[in-house]
Amino acid sequence: MADDQELVRAGFRLILTARGIDVVGEAADGAEAVAEVRRLRPDVVLLDIRMPVMDGLAAARRILAETPDCRVIMLTTFDLDAYVYAALAAGASGFLLKDVTPAHLAAAVRLVGTGDALLAPSITRRLVERFAPGPGPASGASAPAVHRDLAALTPREREVLALLGRGLSNTELAAHLVLSEATVKTHVARIFAKLNLRDRAQAVVLAYETGLVTPGS
Repeated sequence: MADDQELVRAGFRLILTARGIDVVGEAADGAEAVAEVRRLRPDVVLLDIRMPVMDGLAAARRILAETPDCRVIMLTTFDLDAYVYAALAAGASGFLLKDVTPAHLAAAVRLVGTGDALLAPSITRRLVERFAPGPGPASGASAPAVHRDLAALTPREREVLALLGRGLSNTELAAHLVLSEATVKTHVARIFAKLNLRDRAQAVVLAYETGLVTPGS
């Protein structure tokens, strides 16, 4: 875990260890966090957004680029924060408010450790609608790659991705598309594989940034 406040780190460490979760390292700033992740290769990193030397967003990008199997949870004081959105777009699996309950903190670490996203899609959608830049004219190096990615999807997969972007759960997707939940899970897994997405939070971000879903739709 990385936080510039020692008291916060100590409190979180006590909560997690009491619930059988090993805290293998701590850092007081983003640069230390990157170095500790390289050294310790943890499963999950709790990363404060606002830290000295290197902020949590820059640290998250570095960690996820260097250690793609690691999962990042951002710690913040504000639930609708532009930095949180940027962290999700960079690949973080969710965020927690610093006043999180002990039970929720431990459950969140376990959930993300299994490879799932922490954020409910509806919360992700609120962040995206507030902060996503939205699609623009194709320009720069990244635009063609985005179009190629979406072109790899079948019409049904594009439909599923659009519904993911609107915050639907697998159960809601199944009801809307008149499919079994098993079939929906297969579609979602294929979308993630084709687009190299970590989880549903990134799927929501991508759906908005590519214009597949628009705010208010």
